[in-house]
Amino acid sequence: MGSASNDVIVRVDTTSRSYDVHVTPGVITRVGELVREAAGGENAFIVSDTNVAPLYMDQVRATLEVSGYTTSQFVFEAGEASKRAATWAACLEAIAAAGLTRDDVVVALGGGVTGDLAGFAAACYMRGCSVVQVPTSLLAMVDSSVGGKTAIDLEAGKNLAGAFWQPRAVIADPNCLKTIPKDLFRDSCGEVIKHGVLADPSLFDDLESEPLTSEGVPTERLARVIARNVEIKRDVVNADEQEHGIRQTLNLGHTIGHAIEAASNFALGHGTCVAIGLCAIARAAAAEGICDPEVATRIERVVYAHGLPTDTRLPYDVIVNLAMSDKKRHGDGVNVILPTRIGKVEIRRVSMAEFARLVDEGCGTARIGFAAEDQSQSSVN
Repeated sequence: MGSASNDVIVRVDTTSRSYDVHVTPGVITRVGELVREAAGGENAFIVSDTNVAPLYMDQVRATLEVSGYTTSQFVFEAGEASKRAATWAACLEAIAAAGLTRDDVVVALGGGVTGDLAGFAAACYMRGCSVVQVPTSLLAMVDSSVGGKTAIDLEAGKNLAGAFWQPRAVIADPNCLKTIPKDLFRDSCGEVIKHGVLADPSLFDDLESEPLTSEGVPTERLARVIARNVEIKRDVVNADEQEHGIRQTLNLGHTIGHAIEAASNFALGHGTCVAIGLCAIARAAAAEGICDPEVATRIERVVYAHGLPTDTRLPYDVIVNLAMSDKKRHGDGVNVILPTRIGKVEIRRVSMAEFARLVDEGCGTARIGFAAEDQSQSSVN
């Protein structure tokens, strides 16, 4: 079976595996066909959560069965709180009970939590079985489903236990975005903006001219934006699969963002926290003379235009203390990603004292927008 003629495909070529990312409206109807092409096997084990399973489980299972798979499933309670060892272990037990072999395939159907959890389970089951990512949120489509990072959270911090495990394919249907809450879509835009700041002035200009959160954004535009984001991440991952160098640039906004996320007990969405972290580190870079102040102002304006907070009222020492347990820390220092202009960043190793100064310069100094604590918790979940 070949790909449909209108299927937008981004090829990812990492050292460990090459695979296709399919970005096309309606492609969810072809999951079985594409999983068969990419992964083979006899059994398909679908992992999803309580939000996504009622929407897409029956459809995806049917396409897999039409393609000759025996299917089974594992559905967990939706939310970041489920991305823990207990849920991961229960998923592994369910995979084993279903009788999967190393030649079979796990299908991750859902957002970033599902993709991380299912991917890590697949990486560990029999020391590695195939996984196909079927992201249904914008955040998962543009970021977490591509690149092979899989993980669960520990008490000490986010994503501290995991593995690099590349999927056999990624199947991203922009039509799925019609069924997600507006708040979740808005939250996901944080990573999209980050990619523009990181590597593509044209993408940033596009977001600046008309936010993705505007009413009536055509599905075709969403598909183009998703594909471009995948290309940006693809280029970085191809160059540095296991984050020894340039892949660290994808963490732009994340060190501060993860700390804010943890301080909120994950009530604030990941993309929202990345957006705050992005604005904060841009303001700090401007204060240090690393970028022009107009760069920070433009970033704040785009974040604010997408309905995302540009600052936090958390004390800077709280952010610094939480950042000390972040997995990106190295010894007594941390690598921070600093924008030098729109579309270009640099990696700089700083001591924790220097990082504290950057946080102090970047937080509580917004010129545009509002703080996360001023936004209703219910609007960012």
